[in-house]
Amino acid sequence: MRQEISSRRTPTFGNISQNTLLHIFLVNVLADDSHSQSETNQRPNFLIIVADDLGWSDISPYGGEIHTPNLQKLADNGIRFIDFHTASTCSPSRAMLMSGTDHHIAGVGQMTETMQNFPDVWKDKPGYEGYLNFRVAALPEILQDAGYFTTMSGKWHLGMNPSQIPARRGFEDSFVLLPGGGNHYNYEISVPFLPRVYVRNSTYIDPNTLTDFYSTDYFTTELIESLKRNAMNRNVPFFAFLSFTAPHWPLQAPTDVIAKYKGIYDKGPSALRKARLENQQKLGILSRNISLPPDDTDEEGWNRLTSEEKAYSAKTMEVFAAMVDRVDQAIGRAVDYLNESNQFDNTFILFISDNGASGNTLVDVPISSPSQPGQYFNNSYENLGNKNSFVAYDPRWAHASTAPSRLFKGFLTEGGIRCPAIVHYPKLRSPLKISRAFTTVMDILPTVLDLANVPHPGTIFRNRTVVTPRGKSWIPFLRQPRKYKHVHSEHESTGWELFAQRAIRRGKYKAILMPSEGNTSRWELYDLSRDKGELHNLAHETEHILKELIEAWFAYEAETGVVLPEDEWSVRF
Repeated sequence: MRQEISSRRTPTFGNISQNTLLHIFLVNVLADDSHSQSETNQRPNFLIIVADDLGWSDISPYGGEIHTPNLQKLADNGIRFIDFHTASTCSPSRAMLMSGTDHHIAGVGQMTETMQNFPDVWKDKPGYEGYLNFRVAALPEILQDAGYFTTMSGKWHLGMNPSQIPARRGFEDSFVLLPGGGNHYNYEISVPFLPRVYVRNSTYIDPNTLTDFYSTDYFTTELIESLKRNAMNRNVPFFAFLSFTAPHWPLQAPTDVIAKYKGIYDKGPSALRKARLENQQKLGILSRNISLPPDDTDEEGWNRLTSEEKAYSAKTMEVFAAMVDRVDQAIGRAVDYLNESNQFDNTFILFISDNGASGNTLVDVPISSPSQPGQYFNNSYENLGNKNSFVAYDPRWAHASTAPSRLFKGFLTEGGIRCPAIVHYPKLRSPLKISRAFTTVMDILPTVLDLANVPHPGTIFRNRTVVTPRGKSWIPFLRQPRKYKHVHSEHESTGWELFAQRAIRRGKYKAILMPSEGNTSRWELYDLSRDKGELHNLAHETEHILKELIEAWFAYEAETGVVLPEDEWSVRF
């Protein structure tokens, strides 16, 4: 028996026994499984990037001619959202991003600048504090408590006082411009409504100490350096917020970048609009069967301009394009850092604009007029784009930018609230390249928390009572779009109000009320599945739907604490 057993020799493969091979196999399986579990359990990083007053079609993933290869690459390897919505101006959108709820609840029920002009309407009203209030648990606060490194660089616009700055709302590291905009070169002579108030963490900075400053470049460098410090000192997952002030006016950009766009806009806004609409159709983000609005860029008015006036207007658009180009370059720098530090694949990147393109003419600011250069600014053709110029572009360009939608920033038509949004996160493994689902800026907080596997704290947070989010996570829909089909149910309503304009969306229908002089305006109704330009008012054809939506808006008004002025026309944008 012993001899029989001893004669049973283990088979060998070369000089390796079967037992040894089995051992190697098990070790490798366990190692692969451990690596897989580690990769699965690794908490994601987050990089949220916001452009300021960027129009729907300004970047190449949405049909624009502006050179944006870095955003194009993120879109090509990620997901483009074509029904993403914000508020119609900047700080309300940012309040919703940070809180996951409506801006009337979060403290920015109206633009702070507007509330200051109408104190009798909104003073001491809940939700109209003029800063991100403490009824909400801010996204960086929640993630900070969950062990994330939270950092921000750029525009804040959610409070000016020491108790309201990013360092007090969950950002461990921050370099920010507190007001809504500023000279992109930090030019030493500012204007009263754009004070140069910069803060690093809790310290207010003398702006004259900021040298070699161009906003887009400086904000990006600050953020990258902050991420480097985290990687060296703590190496914990991060939540980073890169909040550009570009391409918000004043239109200013490096001269070499402006030169790239010389002559591109000489044919005017109408030609630009037509080219972009054609590109959107080629990209599959605009159906060829959809109703397109008539040309609202005022081609006849453009044709009446002198050659000098056309050249001047075209150059303002060249400067705007250069600003967008520079934003893309900055995003490329951030992505390069993530790749070099082996964090790119584990970073959820979201790029959005905070509202539609800006149609402000700045006619009430004499320093912006080329016929009245003013004491401090030189708005001559040759000087456009430099630090001592101060201009916006003609509203015709904004109309071109938001096409096929109607109007632009400050309006609750689609041109003011439908914005580009790009998600890039390889681990999401979504089958989608284009998302046509209705989504809002309020969804960002629940989406981030979902991916981070961090629950919202509920109604008590840091010893204070807070509200719960109104937004919804995108993750179930993005991962299984056939199963979930929507982010927001077609029976669910989403409301808007700003400058006494009102809108409500449910499924494919949207109702809107635009104040008029004498308060004689009436609700309008549109089917956005066929009418992106909000051209065909269905108010009299489908009265029952309009009635339901108006009732839904009044419910929204009650839920969010909207306060309307008696003279609605007086607070127009």
